[in-house]
Amino acid sequence: MRSRRWAATNTVALLLVSSVASAQSFRLLEATIDDVHNALVSGQITCHSLVKSYLNRIEAYDKTGPKLNAVQYLNPLALGEARDLDASLATSGPVGPLHCIPVLLKDQVETHDMPTTYGSVLFEDFVPDRDATIVTKMKEAGAIILAKTNMGEFASRYVGSAYGLIRNAYDPTRNPSGSSGGTGTGIAANFGMVGIGEDTGGSIRGPAANCGLVGLRPTWGRVSRYGVDGACWSIDTIGPVARTVEDCAVTIGAIAGYDPQDPYTRQTPVPDYGQALTGNISGLKVGIVKEFLDPDASGVTAQTRDAVLAAVEVLKGLGAQVKEVSLPLGAKSGVVVRTITHTERVSLHPEWLRQRPQEYHQNTRVAFTAGNLIPAQVYYKAQKLRALIRQEVLQVLNDVDVLVQPTSAGPAEVMTPERRLESKEQAKRALAAGSFRGPYSLAGAPALSMLCGFTSEGDGGLPLALQIAGRPFDEATVLRIAHAYEQATPWHNRKAPI
Repeated sequence: MRSRRWAATNTVALLLVSSVASAQSFRLLEATIDDVHNALVSGQITCHSLVKSYLNRIEAYDKTGPKLNAVQYLNPLALGEARDLDASLATSGPVGPLHCIPVLLKDQVETHDMPTTYGSVLFEDFVPDRDATIVTKMKEAGAIILAKTNMGEFASRYVGSAYGLIRNAYDPTRNPSGSSGGTGTGIAANFGMVGIGEDTGGSIRGPAANCGLVGLRPTWGRVSRYGVDGACWSIDTIGPVARTVEDCAVTIGAIAGYDPQDPYTRQTPVPDYGQALTGNISGLKVGIVKEFLDPDASGVTAQTRDAVLAAVEVLKGLGAQVKEVSLPLGAKSGVVVRTITHTERVSLHPEWLRQRPQEYHQNTRVAFTAGNLIPAQVYYKAQKLRALIRQEVLQVLNDVDVLVQPTSAGPAEVMTPERRLESKEQAKRALAAGSFRGPYSLAGAPALSMLCGFTSEGDGGLPLALQIAGRPFDEATVLRIAHAYEQATPWHNRKAPI
């Protein structure tokens, strides 16, 4: 993978590559990490001009134009950092595998030089005195933190925060999904090249699905959460959102690894994920989770089901061995995730809920109040069910290399921010929706969402998404299969219509 080789390239080699670089004009809207690095080497762009172009797009589309409202804060030092990286490239070569890559960072991740609000007015003026570990790692790899992105308040699943609704780049009337909605929308709208989200019950995979992107929830314990405000300590993960599998692989490689400041990170070696992107998946075993392709059992739409089954046929054609598997407890995972997350999340806010309840977004306040009412025995039962679901997932993964299913029941829905739950049936549907992504959150397993087609609905179609899950700490196999599928299909070449 060229992005991996980039980090080790010396100045002499860069000059040699420059002499044979493509003369094709650099196109921001189609750019990958590899494209940017080649353009830097060939002199088509500078890091400063690249960052300026992204800032111009944010100015044109975020608070004006379609008013996507994805960006919370811009990094005032970004252009200066870009000039420093240009100087470094000229004198000593690239800093690392993310050299001059503009990153959109969910405003749940602490930065010492920008506010970190967690999507709440309670923290609107809070500037941490530290960087989160992943921020340090990305800067060491050469990345530029271009902006902090809007998010569901305190990492709730809602797209509404204290700073307004986040809108989908494919259709501003539709839900980009929470809680990393600003990251998903921002990457889809080409406000940055790589995004960082946080996934508890699906807050990386949901925005990736709704916004036509690749989003990877890594294994629990693979990426440090030091300096990241927790939503649910026992499930939270940090991971990348990008437009291609390769960009996702480069980014997870840069941020993964043991961190002594996070005692829950594992000392499991981080592989070179680039080596996994071979295009060869012959002989790998793929399990299709039947429950999530049953419209009666899961509510999956016909278009989503057909798109996922078509993706499975592509994998077969690439040499994968496919068989149907079952996760009968998977349908209960949405309820289990919500019970655990609501209980753990609200424990972080006891005094504020009593003293400043009106400063919370209404949806957050309702969710937190409900969390306070969950009896201890219910939380205990949820943890027992979690153990059974984890066991079920891992047992099935003993017989196959990955599991495949839809990421969501259907495409992004039209937003109805004022809608409230008015019946038991509505509540059941909301909980069932969380079950598509819930099994892998509870199992602590890696899971990736990616494009597998588009609907005939909406302007130019709405994204449909495939989910690929693997064994704990085996992100490499998940990325390998995802990359092979991506390269065999045209979906990743389509862009949001703005």
